Parts: sequence; C-alpha cells; structure tokens
Amino acid sequence: EGKKTVLGLYVTAKQAYEKWKAEPDKIKIIDVRTPEEYLFVGSPEMAWKIPVAVQSYEWDAEKKQFPMKPLLDFVARVQMVAKPDETLMVMCRSGGRSAIAANFLAKAGFTNVYNIIDGMEGDANADSERVAQARPLKDGWKNSGCPWTKKLTPERMVLPRAR
Repeated sequence: EGKKTVLGLYVTAKQAYEKWKAEPDKIKIIDVRTPEEYLFVGSPEMAWKIPVAVQSYEWDAEKKQFPMKPLLDFVARVQMVAKPDETLMVMCRSGGRSAIAANFLAKAGFTNVYNIIDGMEGDANADSERVAQARPLKDGWKNSGCPWTKKLTPERMVLPRAR
C-alpha cells in the first residue's frame, strides 16, 4: 500500500537499470534518500541524488521512531535536472519515500514517473530480529546485481540549502 502512486507506474530495481541501460539519454534515475544514505549505503553512480525528506530529531512516541520530514523544495530541485515529460525512475531505500516523491512530481505535472518498488536495499526481512540481518539478500538495487558505488558524486547531487 505504501508504495502505490497516483500514476501507477512501477518497476523493480533490475528493470529500472535495464531500461536506463537501453536509453541512458532518455531516462533519469532519481535517488530520493538522504545524503547520509548515499554516504553509508551507496548509490547508483548514474543517479541524480535529490532528497525528498530529511531525518528529524523529534521523537514520535507513538511510532517509536524519529520521523522523516518532507523537503518543501523537492520538486523545484528535480525541475533543475528534469522536464515534466521525461521518464524518471525514482528510488529510496525500499519504495515508500519514492512513492511519496513520485506523487509530489505527478502533482507538479510530471507524467512519466516510475516508482522503483524495491529501492536500493529492498524490503525489511520480517523474520529477522537482528537489525544487521533485517535486509533481504535478493531484491533492491544492491542485491540485484545493478552497479552502485559508495563514491560520492557531488555533480549529481541537488541538495537543499543549509539553513
């Protein structure tokens, strides 16, 4: 449910990479995770890194987490690198934030935005109690044999301004 978008366009990480490889001048991969995720987890080198949200430091006792806060200038930053009629493949860690990003873009007039439903790391493994083992070994960009790097690519980062 949390991965559905108003446009209804979906691909797996592997499918997104194959589509990009076939038409690298016509398809853009947009990684909407945080800079910390790019730094510590890695990212597809060809991806534009444009965060849709930042980590808050306000504890949500009900959800037992520090929730993410959407960045209000996300669409404006995407518009710096993409036009509304271009094909975008949007990814996050596992497909939830990328669905939010795809919906923001659709509302702004983007018409060809795909949610990469397994994201960079895939869905959490519900059978595991250890955080280190909470990621699956078969889906997501990293686990599907798609190329990625931990090398930062500042020329492909469109980050919000520090306040």
